[in-house]
Amino acid sequence: MAPSCPFLDPVIFKIGPFTGTWYGFMYSTGAVLWYLITKHEIQRRQGPIPPSGLPELLFYGLIGGVIGARIGYVLFYNMAPFLEKPWDVVSFWKGGMSAHGWLAGMSIGGFLFIWKHRVNLRQLSDTVYLGLPVGLAFVKIGNFINCEGYGRVTDLPWGVVFSSAGSAPRHPSQLYEAIFEGMLLFTVLWFVRCKPLRSGDLSCFFLLGYGMMRFFIEFTSVTEPVWGGKLGWLSSGQLLSLVVIGIGAIGYIIPRIGRFQR
Repeated sequence: MAPSCPFLDPVIFKIGPFTGTWYGFMYSTGAVLWYLITKHEIQRRQGPIPPSGLPELLFYGLIGGVIGARIGYVLFYNMAPFLEKPWDVVSFWKGGMSAHGWLAGMSIGGFLFIWKHRVNLRQLSDTVYLGLPVGLAFVKIGNFINCEGYGRVTDLPWGVVFSSAGSAPRHPSQLYEAIFEGMLLFTVLWFVRCKPLRSGDLSCFFLLGYGMMRFFIEFTSVTEPVWGGKLGWLSSGQLLSLVVIGIGAIGYIIPRIGRFQR
């Protein structure tokens, strides 16, 4: 018999008006681990920013990521309800976050930090993107505990019954993302970072790896409608993943074109 979600109460504790949730704990844990990994990398590389600048960078990234994840969810997956109640866009506690939107928002926050401090974009990206897969992994585990973001019906032995989606076992797509987009991608980047690379290559490898893994995992995911549903045989998540792959490929190729090597 397939295991059934929820396995845990999403709420860890309640003290007066304060509520601690597993999702919040996982999100915070991912942010702390990203901070520690990034600090280690800054010290190893001896730059591109001093360790004292890391809390400010984390602030820009977290704020940009949360806002981007919410706006991305509205734009890409669930626009109609928000056209009727636009004020619900700021209701983060009701759920609905987009990983692609999170990545875009976090990048915008990073650009603001770069603009303010005049930091080299490619060097900072290499440092910042290394720990992102770890943060992503913990967020996806939080999604699994919340029984959200599940996949399509499956007869595979590791299928999970999600109480909000009927009695049929489904792909635990959140765990696929945590494993492949998270820990596997981080492991690859961790070893590749010590190879002789051009500035910016590691961040491009992150974008390429994340985009490709997410593209294939989308085949197991439930496709939420976006502007009419699927675009041909592609889901909205796959289309967005192709954009991420394209950005990573362009970022890797451009410095290798003759006139940019001067």
